[in-house]
Amino acid sequence: MSKETKTTVGNDAVRVKPLGDRVLLQRFETGEEIKGGIIIPDSAKEKPQEAKVVALGTSKTDKDGKPVPFDVKIGDKVLIGKYSGTEVKVDDQDYVLLREEEILAVIV
Repeated sequence: MSKETKTTVGNDAVRVKPLGDRVLLQRFETGEEIKGGIIIPDSAKEKPQEAKVVALGTSKTDKDGKPVPFDVKIGDKVLIGKYSGTEVKVDDQDYVLLREEEILAVIV
């Protein structure tokens, strides 16, 4: 029987456990942009490149079969590419699922 993992995001619990070296991120929301009195629709807005680490996978293994620790931890603020990862929706929340190697930097 598998153990269900719940990760807390704000007041909500995420019931997603990434596999391998994948990381679940939540992009930071950008405020609604109004330029010259025109409301820009969500589809035309740029995706934020800053995100928060919500959940970590089970880690990848080295050539000897030993787990390799992650360089990021839950709660870290990171930079990712605009179009990297796979966007997923869980419980009406939008997340990005990507491999740890796709994370560009940790914001300190």
